[in-house]
Amino acid sequence: MKFFRATLIIGLTLCFNSSPVLGQSQSIMGFSEKSSLVQMLNEKEFDKRINGQNLDEWMQYMSARPHHVGSEYDKKVVDFVASKFEEWGFDVKVEKFDILFPTPKIRLLELTEPTKYKAKLTEPPVDGDQSSNQIEEALPGFNCFSIDGDVTSELVFVNYGIPSDYEELDKRGISVKGKIVIAKYAGSWRGIKPKLAAEKGAIGCIIYSDPKDDGYYRGDVYPEGAFKNEYGVQRGAVMDLPYMPGDPLTPGYGATDDAKRLKIEEATSLTKIPVLPISYHDALPLLKALKGPVVPERWKGALPITYHIGPGPAKVRLKLEFNWDMKPAYDVIATLKGSTYPDEWVIRGNHHDAWVHGASDPISGLVALMEEARVVSELVKTGFKPKRTLMYCAWGAEEPGLIGSTEWVETHADELRRKAVAYINTDGTGAGFLGAGGSHTLEKFFNQITHVVDDPQKGVSVFERRNAIEKVNQRPPWSHFKLSALGSGSDYSPFFQHLGVASFNMGFGGESSGGEYHTMYDSYKHYSRFKDPGFKYGETLVKIAGRTSLRLANAEVLPFEFQHFTTIVTNYLEEVIKMADKMRKNAESKNKMINDGIYELAANPKDNFKSPAPEIEIPYFNFAPVENAISTLKKRAKEFDKASKKVITPSKHKALNAILKDMERSLTRDHGLPRRPWYKHHIYAPGFYTGYGVKTLPGVREAIEQRNFTEVEEQIQILSEVINSFNSKIKDAIAIMK
Repeated sequence: MKFFRATLIIGLTLCFNSSPVLGQSQSIMGFSEKSSLVQMLNEKEFDKRINGQNLDEWMQYMSARPHHVGSEYDKKVVDFVASKFEEWGFDVKVEKFDILFPTPKIRLLELTEPTKYKAKLTEPPVDGDQSSNQIEEALPGFNCFSIDGDVTSELVFVNYGIPSDYEELDKRGISVKGKIVIAKYAGSWRGIKPKLAAEKGAIGCIIYSDPKDDGYYRGDVYPEGAFKNEYGVQRGAVMDLPYMPGDPLTPGYGATDDAKRLKIEEATSLTKIPVLPISYHDALPLLKALKGPVVPERWKGALPITYHIGPGPAKVRLKLEFNWDMKPAYDVIATLKGSTYPDEWVIRGNHHDAWVHGASDPISGLVALMEEARVVSELVKTGFKPKRTLMYCAWGAEEPGLIGSTEWVETHADELRRKAVAYINTDGTGAGFLGAGGSHTLEKFFNQITHVVDDPQKGVSVFERRNAIEKVNQRPPWSHFKLSALGSGSDYSPFFQHLGVASFNMGFGGESSGGEYHTMYDSYKHYSRFKDPGFKYGETLVKIAGRTSLRLANAEVLPFEFQHFTTIVTNYLEEVIKMADKMRKNAESKNKMINDGIYELAANPKDNFKSPAPEIEIPYFNFAPVENAISTLKKRAKEFDKASKKVITPSKHKALNAILKDMERSLTRDHGLPRRPWYKHHIYAPGFYTGYGVKTLPGVREAIEQRNFTEVEEQIQILSEVINSFNSKIKDAIAIMK
């Protein structure tokens, strides 16, 4: 069989000329017609060798016991992954970083008035899932990087604890200053809740999972069904991730043995108030004891109570104390050296650490990465040689704050700037529809992949299946697979937003719940029953991510293009201009109603209504520098598209690829974004008050949202310079192609 395949490849090689032609419909982007056929043959062979049983067996082993950062089983998982890569012929290194990882010493939450209740703060075993009995090994429910504290005060319900919720409280004259707030999970990243609460003067924060979001309101609860039972607690980090991920004691540089470390009290990314996650079983007595105004309709959850805001008469005591220990975070780096461009790296990553068993998050994605690497190693035995170096990485300490990947990126930043072509990330994955975010300069490239991999249930392409959602919801159907913009929440962030390495993040979902997320019940039993039975979507992810890795590794000309990116950035600017116009009109309308006493007239006399404060008027901004830069971008993108359709001689490949490799980096600036210089990308960043959620054109957009009008003009100028430098690089690429 190997002989037949090798003979066929030789025959194909002799049949076609060797000049890569970008843009031909029969070609893969970045490949000549001849090379495209060889690549497609390799991909068919790749698909044949995928073994879903491996995903199943590896998940059973790696999720068999709790394996949080610093645990005994975490090191066993690391050794298991490293041994597999070594077995498959990769050059393997395990890099260790010593990081701050606090774990709970004291957790106390009790209702002291008007009745007494002490929160159980436990997740008991469930029938049929033996792993839920491993309570002694598991980290209990807690929020990592909460500060220590012992506070007692009245309770205030703040819905999801996001900015619009505090605006609603302001209307009712309710302040959280000196109070303890209780917020629902969802609505934003969890770390925003204590961050905003502290800014509003609260002294403590409790976060609970309401059954309306991921419990019995959504479906049967575990173990009968997939959703969160009454005792499930979502663990998670609450460091100020929008400010900076990574080890809090080594900000901006790697946590190596010789690194200078801050004192804990000097770390800026810890919370300012104590914060604790709880189950809806423990939340119910607290919420039931609240009085005060009934919540707005959209705040209501699914617990069997009337939801009140407070404050009081419910009073609670929250006492937290942590072991502020240093723990090892291990990164497994497996390298397959490229045959032609060994100093150009295509990096594939997924983390290995979990809050407890982590079958879904992250092992489901990690086993897909491992199977991809194994199949690549099998292809190598048949004579396949990737042109660029492939690196497969299993990151440690992602859960506490993207720490393992961030420390590795910061440690190797100079080399990555020179060599990294792209980073491809997966994390937890399930079943249903392909979701992917990434650099829009690679959107056209990725779109091709989504048309040639089939959905395992429906027998149509994953693109066609995904597009069906748009049609069912009576939205305009997609003409191509649309990558979402990357915010934060997984290991692509240090590559993409800190160094400017073109990146992807991908996985399947939509037909599997998130009720087990970061709980004791994220187990192999839960995953194999409810998330992806048979691992068919796991196999499909191997095909999608594998093609992404291999096509980038083997492309004769790196498959970046700029018309998709131009359309996206143009839309972003239009959004920002419309947002400013809407804010201006809203402020004018609101101020007029305040002056005319309309709010007072409309208020129910029974409510403790407070007329809102006048809005700051929004000036008109001069967007012309960015508009002019985008106008040039449109011209350059068309010129590049036209030039790329011509034959590009192999002698020009190296110079052209050197420019294309650095295109994404030209969208960064060393000074970074205002008040958070770690984030250097000026097109995409996590929002300062959204956490995982992305803010596009973040410097300009957030300056307007936060009404920092002087900064708006400054950021417009910076953004125009960023886009113009991008334009200059496109011009250089065109010159080479001509």
